Amino acid sequence: MQDEKMLDLEKLRHSTAHLLAAAILKLWPNTKLGIGPVIEDGFYYDFDSDHIFSPEDFPKIEKTMKKLISGNYKFEKQLIDVSTAKKQFKDDPYKLDLIKEFEKENKQLSFYKTGDFIDLCRGPHIESTKDIKAFKLLKVAAAYWRGDSNNKQLQRIYGTSFFSQKELDEYIHMLEEAKKRDHRLIGKQLGLFMFHETSPGMPYWLPNGLILYNELVKFWRDEHTKLSYKEIASPLLNKKELYETSGHWSNYCTKPMNCPNAMIVFKFMQVSYKDFPLRLSDTDRLHRYELSGTLNGLLRVRSFQQDDSHNFVSEDMIKSEYKHIFDVCEKFYNLFNLEYFFRMGTRPEKFLGDPKTWDKAEKTLKEILKESNKKFDILEGDGAFYGPKIDILMKDCLGREWQMGTIQLDFQLPQRFELKYTDKDGKDKTPIVIHRVIYGSLERFIGILIEHTAGKFPLWLSPVQVSIITVADRHIDFANKLRDELVNNNIRVEVDNRSESIGKKVRDQQAMKINYIITVGDREIASKELAIRDRENKVINITKECFIKNLLDEIKNKK
Repeated sequence: MQDEKMLDLEKLRHSTAHLLAAAILKLWPNTKLGIGPVIEDGFYYDFDSDHIFSPEDFPKIEKTMKKLISGNYKFEKQLIDVSTAKKQFKDDPYKLDLIKEFEKENKQLSFYKTGDFIDLCRGPHIESTKDIKAFKLLKVAAAYWRGDSNNKQLQRIYGTSFFSQKELDEYIHMLEEAKKRDHRLIGKQLGLFMFHETSPGMPYWLPNGLILYNELVKFWRDEHTKLSYKEIASPLLNKKELYETSGHWSNYCTKPMNCPNAMIVFKFMQVSYKDFPLRLSDTDRLHRYELSGTLNGLLRVRSFQQDDSHNFVSEDMIKSEYKHIFDVCEKFYNLFNLEYFFRMGTRPEKFLGDPKTWDKAEKTLKEILKESNKKFDILEGDGAFYGPKIDILMKDCLGREWQMGTIQLDFQLPQRFELKYTDKDGKDKTPIVIHRVIYGSLERFIGILIEHTAGKFPLWLSPVQVSIITVADRHIDFANKLRDELVNNNIRVEVDNRSESIGKKVRDQQAMKINYIITVGDREIASKELAIRDRENKVINITKECFIKNLLDEIKNKK
């Protein structure tokens, strides 16, 4: 039922994209049309126009779209041959480019007619324009034709469409909330990270941000040490032969992942069945060349670290090891109050190994997922080139879905690297490896965590946990002594002794999302009780000893 609704929504949005193109041609008749596909949460259409589009044009365009809706025009499909298609779109170079491609691939051509608007399209569409109830244009961006920077740059208008005004209003509200939570803005405000033109897509971690980063890695390291993971580190650069053996060289040029190096470490070790599961973890830095147009703050970068691990097992241990990894997922995601589910990716078009091994691996993973009682979907053809995978998808507080970690079953790389372990019978056998990351990219995880929490991190993660503000200069010595005592208890604290009003100091510290703000004045010094303001702006008076005890308890238990 859910799939049917999604298909209906895609048809609605595809039809709204046609409506947008029809309105553009009404208003700017000399415009040439690119493509107008459905995307997640909406649609877009690419235009080649002398007019420079901007959000100021949206009311006029939307008004024209509404007029077309009131005309109750049908979306009428007609199959056509290549010759007819070329005549129909003889003045549109982009449609002609598509027609040539379809001709080479021997694909059936069709167009849809809506009133006097005709577009080359395979469909499907809704019945009529009157079925478009609620839509909104969202933004304008630049896009190269066919995504190729050698082609002309077009103007892309994004929009969305829903079955009801209520659903649209909820979506727009979510977008507004997302803007307030934009990790790039909050990251700048809290002094977490920055980017520089000399290294696009590669974040600079500022002091506050590096504290946050290191705390996440420390938690990961502590928890995995308890679970008998063995951490390793490997070179950033290897000869290309390594990546030729692994199969990565045809897809990447810099170190894209840690897998080949983990294979080398395993091969160096003398491993027997008694060492299994052998869990080799690492957080080495990786690089992937993402196109500049796809870079998006911390969410898509060119330099990143993963909380990686390669878990080597025998075939009879696959299920138990996956259960162990699922337990790790549960602990990590629950800690951050993140709802998550799994998505299995099956054999892609380009793959290593033989189909029978793949079929066996996929069958095993499906059984594991069913036994987990966790929600999961299957995405055909989305596996890694060396094996099927289970991706971890999560929802943030705004209901947005993100792909985070991944758990990949691999029979291929151990064979390609000729890995062996000594089995119970004394014979050499080839291990199976499970590639797994839980956070995923730490950069992406932090970006999502910033937006999920709106920068209000739990105490154990907060770069500055306590801020002490002084009423006057005579209170600075007391504030500094209090700071030293908190620091000695491994509590991250700063003193604000600026010559500003208390009100301004409090507002400034609240803007920095500080968990606890201590005000130090004559009364606090005399009473020997601290005035503590929390992030909900509640003020309590408590002794220094009780406050420190409470802080340490909150940090230890990661409340």
